[in-house]
Amino acid sequence: MSTKKLSAVSYLRTSSAANVGADKDSDKRQRQAIAVYAKSARIELVAEFYDEAVSGADMIETRPGFKAMLERLLSNGVRTIVVETANRFARDLMVQEVGYAMLKERGIELIAADRPDAFLDDTPTSVMIRQILGSVSQFEKAMLVSKLRGARDRRKAVTGKCGGRKSYVERDPDMVATAKQLRGRGQRSLREVAAELASLGYVTKRGATFSASAVAAMVEG
Repeated sequence: MSTKKLSAVSYLRTSSAANVGADKDSDKRQRQAIAVYAKSARIELVAEFYDEAVSGADMIETRPGFKAMLERLLSNGVRTIVVETANRFARDLMVQEVGYAMLKERGIELIAADRPDAFLDDTPTSVMIRQILGSVSQFEKAMLVSKLRGARDRRKAVTGKCGGRKSYVERDPDMVATAKQLRGRGQRSLREVAAELASLGYVTKRGATFSASAVAAMVEG
């Protein structure tokens, strides 16, 4: 049986400035609850992040402490956050679900010390919000695909092509101009032009002389 502990960080939040200070116990209570749970779950707490006087309705990405914590998590491999209760993470249900979805996308696990399965609840409201978030994500993806397709179509209308393999003139316009000059009005055969190009240093990526069909594509394209 493995005895290796899971590494995690703790997140504390206090809504009111009146509850912040050495003579207040909000942070002490949160810290103790998290420590007790971590010990029972064999979790090693490696760092603590605290948002003082930050509303539980504020979006998580606007919180200084949470932003610093997220930067730490994404840089050092730890992927678990422990909070005292779910509402210490967020009191507003929408903020909670959006924040939870954001963390989940990044492979970060969120655990409430009082109810470790709190963020796995499948209440009708939670399910509805997750479905809405999924629909929004799908809509944004569809819009992006549509925008990219429109950009490709506009480029194709202007240049005649978009994507795919580059033509010889796109890759080396000087080579194509030289090939056309050497070809003239057909005085030289395609193979002769290829040989002349090779003598001037114009060869394939593998260092070989261009084929007659390749030269034809240059002079006729």
